[in-house]
Amino acid sequence: MTRRTLVLIAAGGSFLLLAAAFAFQALGYAPCKLCLWQRWPHGAAITLGALALVLPWPILLWGGMAAALTTAGIGLYHAGVEYKFWAGPSSCSGGGSLDLGAMSGADLLSTDGPTGVVMCDQVAWAFAGLSMASWNALFSFGLALIWLAALRARP
Repeated sequence: MTRRTLVLIAAGGSFLLLAAAFAFQALGYAPCKLCLWQRWPHGAAITLGALALVLPWPILLWGGMAAALTTAGIGLYHAGVEYKFWAGPSSCSGGGSLDLGAMSGADLLSTDGPTGVVMCDQVAWAFAGLSMASWNALFSFGLALIWLAALRARP
């Protein structure tokens, strides 16, 4: 395959993963903070791919591979948080600290959970035993390999 074809596949893959994330959101699966973090590198990979189609600079291919590895790493971290392998950000994983001295008696006795916060340590959807974050990690590692193949391919 030519470099151009591989770049189209890699950037197109990021586009499809990003589109799928927005589709799930449209279906009612609100993203958590870590889900949103995983989207930014896909946007970068799409942009770098578009640039690489018109500019013959290998640094763009390295950047696309780095973006794919970044989102894969965030996805792997997020999957570990979901499956309780390690702690996630305290702002969305239930590990935050509360200032009990500043809370009223009603607040202390309330059984209501926080509203409007999507928890990072909850698996919202899974297929074949893998969460969306897990699938993003797997596909993104594959995209990183395609970026690497583009680096090695003939221009």
